Amino acid sequence: MKKEDKTALITELQNTLGEYQHFYLTNIEGLNAEKTSALRRECFKQDVKLVMAKNTLLKKALEARGIDASLFDALKGNTALMLCNTGNAPARLIKEFTKKEKDKNAARPQLKAAFVEETVYVGAQNLEFLTTIKSKNELIADVIALLQSPAKNVISALQSGGNTIHGVLKTLGERPE
Repeated sequence: MKKEDKTALITELQNTLGEYQHFYLTNIEGLNAEKTSALRRECFKQDVKLVMAKNTLLKKALEARGIDASLFDALKGNTALMLCNTGNAPARLIKEFTKKEKDKNAARPQLKAAFVEETVYVGAQNLEFLTTIKSKNELIADVIALLQSPAKNVISALQSGGNTIHGVLKTLGERPE
């Protein structure tokens, strides 16, 4: 490959990495064509971009983007890049994809490393944790729900109390004198 082509690929990888907030480095080496196509379809459905890249070019693109160097140890063997804007989407996708596989000895996508919410996770043992991690928007929604809860309780108590007072007054008004 010519140096100009490599430079163009590195620039393209940098731009692609810049478009997404999170990415996963995975190994899909053992998947046959049918399973790879199924994985690509699932990625498309869940707004996850799956890109194959040479490790050296990917390493240079990550260096240029200023990504933590601890990810570079995971760049060995076959590497597929899963990019997304929802931090836990690729982890859930990998977990669901492996659950569907009935043959326990069959090849499966394996997590090498991940860059999620500006934190680096290295190793397949982090997959379970990454499936439970919440995105920034999910955390904001949880905080808003917690803040609204006391106000809703006060309003409902006032409304139910108003009905009680109204019922008492109505009963007293209907009582014969």
